Amino acid sequence: MIFTELRFLAFLAIAFAVHWALRGAWARKLWLLAASYLFYGLWDWRFLSLIVGSTVLDYLVGVRLEGNDDEHSRKRWITLSVVANLGLLGVFKYTNFFLDSAIRLANTFGFEASPRVLGIVLPVGISFYTFQTMSYSLDVYRRNLRAVRDPLDFALFVTFFPQLVAGPIVRAVDFLPQLEVPRLWRDVRVRACLTLFLVGYVKKACIGDNVATLVDPYFAKPLTFDALGAWTAVLYYAVQIYCDFSGYSDMAIATAGLFGYELRLNFDFPYLASSIRDFWRRWHMSLSSWLRDYLYIPLGGSRGSRLFQHRNLMLTMLLGGLWHGAGWNFVIWGALHGVALVVHREWERAGLRMPRFLGYFVTFLWVCIAWIFFRAKTLDGALVTLRSFALFESPGAKDFGWVPLATFTSLAGAHMLGATHDVGRALEKLPDWAYALFLGLAVPLALAFTNSAVKPFIYFQF
Repeated sequence: MIFTELRFLAFLAIAFAVHWALRGAWARKLWLLAASYLFYGLWDWRFLSLIVGSTVLDYLVGVRLEGNDDEHSRKRWITLSVVANLGLLGVFKYTNFFLDSAIRLANTFGFEASPRVLGIVLPVGISFYTFQTMSYSLDVYRRNLRAVRDPLDFALFVTFFPQLVAGPIVRAVDFLPQLEVPRLWRDVRVRACLTLFLVGYVKKACIGDNVATLVDPYFAKPLTFDALGAWTAVLYYAVQIYCDFSGYSDMAIATAGLFGYELRLNFDFPYLASSIRDFWRRWHMSLSSWLRDYLYIPLGGSRGSRLFQHRNLMLTMLLGGLWHGAGWNFVIWGALHGVALVVHREWERAGLRMPRFLGYFVTFLWVCIAWIFFRAKTLDGALVTLRSFALFESPGAKDFGWVPLATFTSLAGAHMLGATHDVGRALEKLPDWAYALFLGLAVPLALAFTNSAVKPFIYFQF
């Protein structure tokens, strides 16, 4: 179910009503767990066994790690968690990628090998819930978190449906303590949640999906467009992916809030970043902080020689790119961000400064260039777009004079929508009739601008 579909809204209404009608924290959590399994099963019931298996494994690992002073035993248990989770991710997400890469390499050296694509279906949300369960075990192993003893709490932490299929990636240290305290209706900020959900809907269905109609034709046949067409598609894709993913995150946070639970903010005006490091402090913050805490710092972080620090940055971003998708284009996307982070670090070490407005421009331009590899269907398609950028003469330029203004307007509007946390607080102070009037005007207006075709969220494929 897509968050912008009517059937999800019906599902949400039923889940919400039953949750608050039930008495007792245990009954409510059990209902939410059942609703979450139903939500996931409606995507593909065959993969319920995977998420249940991942849940059981890391629950048992956590219990075994708790109070265990035998370091050899602890290492065996945490190794089991890491290997099992990464193995699960590797089999379902990367098998075809590695097979195809091996075959291409063999053909390069003159060996005859026929490509064979296995019929492996990628389970929705697997990249997110494996990271959640694995990070829980790592936190218990590091003694940063006590193991949860209630299997119901742990299962709900893994499967909580608002964030299950595309994040934000939830930390156990943030979510599990919330499950220990009964949720109270009086603590739910209903107006703020409804406003945030509406804003997420507008970002996704009214901006992102409509912009996609301009982006998709280009990336389907990039050779049929000129340089201006290439620039137009890339700029609009920057709008689309921000509105699509931040819109989903807004709706996920709002939905969780309706049940009394808080999720971390996932976006913080990323296109207002003045440097590439600043961008990664603002973009997909649940993933960037996960990569920092569970990959970059364990690799050595900012310790050691400059060469090792650069290695740590590059490895983190390369693996972060590969996390997004099983393809060399995603690896290159990660590499471009890694190189930019290394250059930025050396720039700062040299004591150099860049005017702030120039920092905005350079950062946004580099992010857009990297988006080419993220969006292109193939590596060849990405290279075609880069070559098009070099062709400054465009016979169709006069027909696209509105493109820069429209792009700026879309980005500005999307970022203004990002300020809805403050707007939500203001709307909470309105009288009931005034807020009802606001919804009565805003909802029909949003529906009027909704794209007729329901498009899946981009990050569902990861």
